[in-house]
Amino acid sequence: MLIRNVEVEGHGPAVDVRIEGGRIAEIEPGLTGPSDVDGRGGALLPGLHDHHVHLAALAAEAASVRVGPTDMRDRAALAAALVSGRAGEWVRAVGYHESVAGDLDRWVLDALAPHRPVRVQHRTGALWVWNSAALRAAGLDGDGRFWREDERLRGFVPPVRLDLEGVGRRAAALGVTGFTNADPHPASGLTQMLSVLPQRLLVMGVDEPVKLMLDDPTLPTPAQLARTIGEIRPRPVAVHCVTRVQLLVTLLALDEVGPADGDRIEHGSVIPAETIPWLRRLGVTVVTQPHFPVERGDAYATDVDADDRLHLYRCRSLAEAGIPLAAGTDAPYGTPDPWAVMRAATERDDGERLEPQAALRLFTGEPQHPARARRLMVGTVADLCLLHVPLREALRALSGELVRAAYVSGRRITPL
Repeated sequence: MLIRNVEVEGHGPAVDVRIEGGRIAEIEPGLTGPSDVDGRGGALLPGLHDHHVHLAALAAEAASVRVGPTDMRDRAALAAALVSGRAGEWVRAVGYHESVAGDLDRWVLDALAPHRPVRVQHRTGALWVWNSAALRAAGLDGDGRFWREDERLRGFVPPVRLDLEGVGRRAAALGVTGFTNADPHPASGLTQMLSVLPQRLLVMGVDEPVKLMLDDPTLPTPAQLARTIGEIRPRPVAVHCVTRVQLLVTLLALDEVGPADGDRIEHGSVIPAETIPWLRRLGVTVVTQPHFPVERGDAYATDVDADDRLHLYRCRSLAEAGIPLAAGTDAPYGTPDPWAVMRAATERDDGERLEPQAALRLFTGEPQHPARARRLMVGTVADLCLLHVPLREALRALSGELVRAAYVSGRRITPL
């Protein structure tokens, strides 16, 4: 395969790229041979990699009702959404936040939708709330609130249609050639199920790193977490840290057991300034979501402690301190569009704004070393994103509409 007349960073404009055996064989101007693609002067980039995503949950959105604050505003709208559809069918509602209709439990849902099984997922993904009809159908009892019990609940709910083909197709159209699935407890057979995706795939827990989930109510001591990490070594870990105390416990544990190449902090939602030198010394990578302060700004203004608001989803301060930094969409709990994440990273007004080139690099790192930039060179795997326009123009817009084609190992995964 030969892609002619493209701009490649480090090689300049109007070069040709020959691909053989799934790898880049030559990058030179004026290469001879049949041309499969005329790049028309557009930039050829490393394919984007979403470093933190939940693919099965994203694929289930096609069979779900969205009930978040951007979808509806009050209790009446929520009730209407929960009773829509055919009688007797389970309703799977996602994206809920208390700003819509307050806290939920089985009795609140019973008042909204009493005659059909309903389950509602909080937008964090951490909490499911079931109504009485759903509990009866599953033979369960209680207040209907299930915190971090996805693994247990899988056997009680009817199968959900997963639109994995649609997930792969839409991501390819955005130039995404790889995913890191970040479920803390991947279901049996998940890797095989996800293999229908055309993208390159890393599944935490099956592949490195190993995901570790922390929650404040069940938080281990630093010594306990260090023992857990020690049992996992020499494999690296990816530790879910969305609060100040979770980060501190993780850093203390890594200090005790010693860091490993590939260790990651997932989210880094709250990173106090005094911990930045500590992160740098450990060499741990932060995989963050710079779009959340933009998508959830109104909620954060009331839900987040005032002492933490100055430290949310740091980007620029981490990069300037030399801390390895990358990003994931966290879809479906955030937008699945990495270009929207990049734009958000460049539009922040809290001192954490990134320049467009740095925002693009958040999604072009190596899958197992997300902050290690991939460059198009002879011998590298041909996972590619071809744009309609040169890089300078693309950096001004940071839009998925500029993606012309995506390739994995030199094979085009976008429609002609």
